[in-house]
Order: sequence, then structure tokens, then C-alpha cells
Amino acid sequence: MDDDTTAPTLTIDFCGERHVCTPGSTFSVGRDADLCIDDNRYLHRRLLEFERVSGMWWMTNCGQSITVGVATADGTYQAMLGPAGRMPLVSSPLSVVFSAGPFTYELGVIPEGSSANPAPDAVLSAPTSTDTALSSTLGATTFTPSQRLLIIALCEPMLRDGMAGASRIPSSAEAAARLGWPITTFNRKLDNVCDKLDRDGVPGLRGGVGKLARNRKSRLVEHAIMSRLVTPTDVALLDAGQPREIAP
Repeated sequence: MDDDTTAPTLTIDFCGERHVCTPGSTFSVGRDADLCIDDNRYLHRRLLEFERVSGMWWMTNCGQSITVGVATADGTYQAMLGPAGRMPLVSSPLSVVFSAGPFTYELGVIPEGSSANPAPDAVLSAPTSTDTALSSTLGATTFTPSQRLLIIALCEPMLRDGMAGASRIPSSAEAAARLGWPITTFNRKLDNVCDKLDRDGVPGLRGGVGKLARNRKSRLVEHAIMSRLVTPTDVALLDAGQPREIAP
């Protein structure tokens, strides 16, 4: 147990407004929480919780559908924390980014000392998010070359700039222009990609029978990045020219 009088605190910075988390209590972030981000109805009442347990600060994603991106200021460490995921916070300041509906938010998380500094590759807790559990299923999904290019085009900002690109997911028109396709071709292929992943059990890509989810592009990008369906080296494929096959 920490001595609450001497244990280091944790600072949450949102738009220049700083909130200090103290050991012995839980600090929540969301639409109706200790830190009220926004009255955005797409934002969970409580999305994140911060608490000090076993000598270190932890962040828990207590939402049901929003994936949170985490990165160091220099971009050397990046991770995605899905719903029900939990991670210890390293000593260096972190940027926490998440989207709710059409809006993207960013928090600064500043641990002021820590009794342990886990290595970056050990930061994520045991697989508890739906995305992590479905990684092997996604890996078995077969995409045509042009469908794969579509996914790369949507993920390009994050593949190039990490979490800094999370708020710059291309519009359908922008991605279609990047690929040199008519918008009708792009939309048909996006439908096919989302249908494939939906059949494989990936959630959030459809809003019911015959109705595509409003934020399916954001959800597709989150899933592709977290499951490593695409990697930064794939960006070169966009500059190599589109494949002859574009029908599916």
C-alpha cells in the first residue's frame, strides 16, 4: 500500500486545465465524471478512470465502444486501449486521444514519479478488449489487393504520424482521390470490407441489418491499426500504383 501522504500524484491536462489525481481515490473522465469533457451524447458518461494501485498509477477504459489511443510525446511508444482494457502509466508524459461521434479529444497524462517503470512492450494489460481478442480472426480475413489498398488509404495519417494522425481520418472523397478511384468504386469497396469484417465478428462496422454504422471508417481504422492488419511500411503501396483488379 502507498503512503497517501508521500505517494506521487498524477496530473490530467485538458485544454490547458489541469486536474490533480491523488492516491487513495479514483479520478474519472467522461461526459458526466470528475472531469467533464463535453456534453457530446456519443461520449460515455465515464470513459476513463485513473487510480493508484500496487505502487503505480493505472488507466482503465471503462467505456463500452470507444478505443483510446496512447502515445509518448516523441511518438516512440504508441498503443491502443480497448473497452475494459487497463494499463499502468509510465513516468514520461503521455498523450491520450479518443473519438466520440464526429469529435476527437486529447488529454495530457503526466505521472509525477512512479515506483515502477514497465517496458513499453509490457504496458498493455492482459487481452480484455474485443479488438485484441479478435486479432487472430482478423488475420484470417482475406482481402483483395484493392480492398487492402482502401484500408491503407484510410489508415495513412496514423501510419505516417501515429496517434497525431488519429483526428485526420480521410473523408471518402479524399481517400478515393488518393487511390485514383471514382467515389462510387470507393464506397462499394468500403461496403465490401466492412461486410467481411462484420461477418468475422468485428463489432461496430454496421448499425443494424442493412444499415451501415455512421462512424464505420473510424472504427475500421482503429481495428486495422490495433490488430496490425496494416503497418507503416504498407504506405509505400499507395505510391506504387493501384492494382489492375478493382472490381470486388
